[in-house]
Amino acid sequence: MPDGTGLDLLQKEIPERFFDVGIAEQHAVTFAAGLATQGYIPIVAIYSTFLQRAYDQIVHDVALQHLHVVFCLDRGGLVGADGPTHHGVLDIAYLRCIQDMVIMAPKDENELRDLLYTGMQYKKGPVAIRYPRGNGVGVTLKKDFDQIEIGKGEILREGQDVALLAIGNMVYPSIKAAELLATDGISAEVVNMRFIKPIDAALLDNICKRFSYILTIEDHVLHGGFGSAVLECIAEKNYKQLHIKLHGLPDEFIEHGTPAELYSILKLDPPGIASVAKNFFRHTIKHHTIETIA
Repeated sequence: MPDGTGLDLLQKEIPERFFDVGIAEQHAVTFAAGLATQGYIPIVAIYSTFLQRAYDQIVHDVALQHLHVVFCLDRGGLVGADGPTHHGVLDIAYLRCIQDMVIMAPKDENELRDLLYTGMQYKKGPVAIRYPRGNGVGVTLKKDFDQIEIGKGEILREGQDVALLAIGNMVYPSIKAAELLATDGISAEVVNMRFIKPIDAALLDNICKRFSYILTIEDHVLHGGFGSAVLECIAEKNYKQLHIKLHGLPDEFIEHGTPAELYSILKLDPPGIASVAKNFFRHTIKHHTIETIA
């Protein structure tokens, strides 16, 4: 689907480096694996929800061979009017368990460019970059590319009361939510985790030592998702008075609706995130607990 993924523009510019295999995801992945064995760096652009069809090929043809294939997962998260068949809300869970897989989620179009560049420089195995449908947030595009250290997140806003750990297109809504929380007297730190695998263990350690309240935010099902990765990372630590809430999609299929409508219903827009964080911070029972929210 060159028009759906935006690759029709690339096809016009460099047709000799573009291959449209049709709606044949399994073939696309094995084809890319073959190219990788010959020293090429193939970029496989497929909708998140349809990459599921090629799961066996990702595991056996790419990951098991430690091949350098870059997967661009278009339509990661909720897609709106295309409906439940097109929501890309399972990719983190089904990719995170694959050995050697690196999973990235950019916060904006500049970071998408940098992570794609980073993924092309990475030589140790497969890389997956998930990003949402539609337009970027509107940041000014820079001319050059920066290589980002694999597995490193960033603190975008410092706070004292609660830490909001976000990935992908949940980062900017979390920043806006932090601004809303500030009007309520709650100081929220916003972290762009950026890498789901490998997750930034050092940054998480820093946050867990400074905060008692941590809210993870993702546009993905909670089971096996980003929040689960955070819990797994810190499970072996003996942090005291640590309260964690996972905020993401419920254990049900999400129907049609505009992205704005769906994110509002699911409390994944700025007011929704702010309300979840506020209730979590002010009403959590004062003992060690791990909670989830649908």
